[in-house]
Amino acid sequence: MAFTSDLPPLLSGVLALAVVLVLVWIGGRIAPHLVAPDWLRLRPYRGVGTRLARLETLVLGPRHRLHLIRCDGRDVLLLTGGPQDLVVGWLPRDAA
Repeated sequence: MAFTSDLPPLLSGVLALAVVLVLVWIGGRIAPHLVAPDWLRLRPYRGVGTRLARLETLVLGPRHRLHLIRCDGRDVLLLTGGPQDLVVGWLPRDAA
C-alpha cells in the first residue's frame, strides 16, 4: 500500500486494524446466507458400530457437569469437573 507510507506508523496500524475488522464484520454478516456444498458441511460422525454417544449434559456449576452417556445400548451418568471424574451409576434398561 503506497498511500500509507505518508502516515505515521501508529496511524497506519490503526487503519489496517480497522480495515481487517470491517472485513471480518462483513464476512460474518454474509456467511449465514451462503450455501456450502455437501462435502464441506460439518456433520456428526455416525460410523458403523458406534457404541458410545453423549445424549445430554447438565451444567451444575462453573466446573461441574453431569453427562448422560449411552454405551452399548445402556445409559450411564458421569459427573466431571472435580478433582476426579465419577461414575454416578448405570440407569436401569427400563428407564432408557
